[in-house]
Amino acid sequence: MGKVYERIDGRLRTFIEEQKIFFTATAPLAGDGTVNLSPKGLTGSFAVLDELTVAYLDFAGSNAETVAHLRENGRITLMWCAFTGPPNIVRVHGRGEPVFRDDPRFAGLLEHFPDIDVRAHGLRAIIVVTAELIRDTCGYAVPFMDYREDRPLHASRFQREDDESLDRYFHKKEHIASSMDGLPGLPLPLPPLTAT
Repeated sequence: MGKVYERIDGRLRTFIEEQKIFFTATAPLAGDGTVNLSPKGLTGSFAVLDELTVAYLDFAGSNAETVAHLRENGRITLMWCAFTGPPNIVRVHGRGEPVFRDDPRFAGLLEHFPDIDVRAHGLRAIIVVTAELIRDTCGYAVPFMDYREDRPLHASRFQREDDESLDRYFHKKEHIASSMDGLPGLPLPLPPLTAT
């Protein structure tokens, strides 16, 4: 097994959209910079926009490494692996861009995520990724694991925040406005979330 794909469609798209979790990997250009690997979930927070473009919602958290790396160099890899059913691992290597709340494209992109209450999660940006290489591998060593449900903790933590208190929260965190390596991270002050 192991194949390169020209586009995200058919069986490949179905596989990606059915997974409950995926992982993102980014790194700064500096050879001694910190590589970042993050799990992403929350049902409804990922979308295939077209055959070469995907996007996911970037929610409030205690750092902004992915945003900082993408602002510096745009390199990103997304990975999905099958924890149920036939073994499979899919990677999308590409160029990513954080689209922030005050970007004219933001409201249109947000329409691709109709099933999630973005205000309950402190939405910071939408990460848009254009695929440059799409490939799969066997996944024979990936264990079987069962999905039960999304954790309610993220929403319960951030749904009580409004734009002003969320901005204060971000200003208190060491690695939101800049990465662990000192790269520009999330632009602050946080623009208001006008699209819902």
